[in-house]
Amino acid sequence: MVFRLSLLIVSAFVGWGLISPAGLAATTTGWLAATIHNFGWYYLLVVFGIVVFALVLAFGRFGRIRLGGEDARPEFGRGSWFAMLFSAGMGIGLVFWGVAEPLSHYLAPPSYIDAATPEAARFALRASFFHWGLHPWALYAVVGLSLAYFKFNRGAPGLLSAAFRPLLGAHAEGWAGRTIDILAIVVTVFGVATSLGFGAMQISGGLSHVFGLQKGTALTLSVIGIATVLFLLSSATGLARGIKWLSNTNMVLAALLAIAVLVMGPTLFVMDAFTTTVGAYLGGLIQQSMRLTPFTQGSWTADWTVFYWAWWITWAPFVGMFIARISRGRTIKEFMVGVMLVPSLVSFLWFSIFGGSALQLEMFGGVPIAAAAKASVDNALFLLLESLPLGQLLSMLAIGVVGVFFVTSADSATFVLGMLSSKGSLNPSAATKLVWGLLISLIAAVLLIGGGLKGLQTMSIVSALPFTLVLLGLCASTWRALSEDADAQDLRDQRVQRRLREIADADLMDAPTEMRGVDDSARFAAELR
Repeated sequence: MVFRLSLLIVSAFVGWGLISPAGLAATTTGWLAATIHNFGWYYLLVVFGIVVFALVLAFGRFGRIRLGGEDARPEFGRGSWFAMLFSAGMGIGLVFWGVAEPLSHYLAPPSYIDAATPEAARFALRASFFHWGLHPWALYAVVGLSLAYFKFNRGAPGLLSAAFRPLLGAHAEGWAGRTIDILAIVVTVFGVATSLGFGAMQISGGLSHVFGLQKGTALTLSVIGIATVLFLLSSATGLARGIKWLSNTNMVLAALLAIAVLVMGPTLFVMDAFTTTVGAYLGGLIQQSMRLTPFTQGSWTADWTVFYWAWWITWAPFVGMFIARISRGRTIKEFMVGVMLVPSLVSFLWFSIFGGSALQLEMFGGVPIAAAAKASVDNALFLLLESLPLGQLLSMLAIGVVGVFFVTSADSATFVLGMLSSKGSLNPSAATKLVWGLLISLIAAVLLIGGGLKGLQTMSIVSALPFTLVLLGLCASTWRALSEDADAQDLRDQRVQRRLREIADADLMDAPTEMRGVDDSARFAAELR
């Protein structure tokens, strides 16, 4: 039932986009404008609240709890774990926006900052850090932790609905739970298909820029077709081989690209910008999290921050569930700190290297890269690379990075959708993953042909509004479950220690006088062990 209704909803919007792409885009754009205008403040409060909740989980009384029980050990090493969670959560988007977003903020900052000034440049990097830092990863971490805890510690199915049992009781297995799972599938399909569409556009843009191929729908559809075959082959090999190998590979390729740009580009400028911007980001974190412009009626926050927060919310069930699947055996503190801190630092470095290099070329290198990137956003990265030594080779490497990120994200998405539509199975069948993989690629291709990709992207943002209620309920349910289990464990520990003291006291009373004293503490310690 969950699978069929989800498929029906997604197919209805795809059909709408084919029949009337302009109508779909106009309608959903109106929905988006109304949502942002009326609920922008709500998005900011919800996401900031989840950041605070994530930090409390990491450093509070539950931090030492191990996902899967005390005897559980991680299935993947930390290196592979970081690579997989980062590839699933940020891959394509980070490459796509690494140059384009800072340049966009530099040319069009909020109304209280003059465009194309040093202040605008400082703001551009700080805003990019803010949009790709702790906030999105807190969303992923909270969803992932909840799913992992209920699955590995309570033996529940790997479904969002199963995590609501402390709040909904038996209703979590009825229509209330099914609605939660359907909404999770729908927002995941919308978000992933749209991102893959953008990834295909950037790959085709790179092929056109580097090799002179004719840029257009035919080239983009060819890219989608080839990538679909690759990620379906990867999906058939399983989690421990396909996704793990691809994740490690694209982290190596991305690191090579970043190091090359750092070394060949303005190295000192990049490191200075990184240090300065990290300090500014941390110093203004709370203020940035709550910033709206009611007195100037500016649209920058709505166009960027609120839009991003809604976008990350639509990705939360997909990325959270995937992270949960690969995180058995880690403590809650290790999980929360690892998921939030490491990818954020990598994102900061990425924007400093690529965005910082582009800003240096624009401001001090005499290269008008900002205007060119604004005219063709998907070519922004390649415009930067061609200004460096070995630019042609670096552009080819960048195409490879985007391609592998494309395959990894799609592979991860089919795995998660397979779990959601297989009652939470940790190892969904190859046939189920095949169906979802083909459907995602078909959606991206159909919408590119019909011109409705923007409309579906907008729809995915609108769908984030009801899903915020799911996220808030998930936080409440997780806290209740952790509190209940922690209180029960504390009670058991108190009983055990009380009984051990009684045994030790009894032994002490029966022992000869000369055996009492320092030996009693050793015997009691042995009893406790």
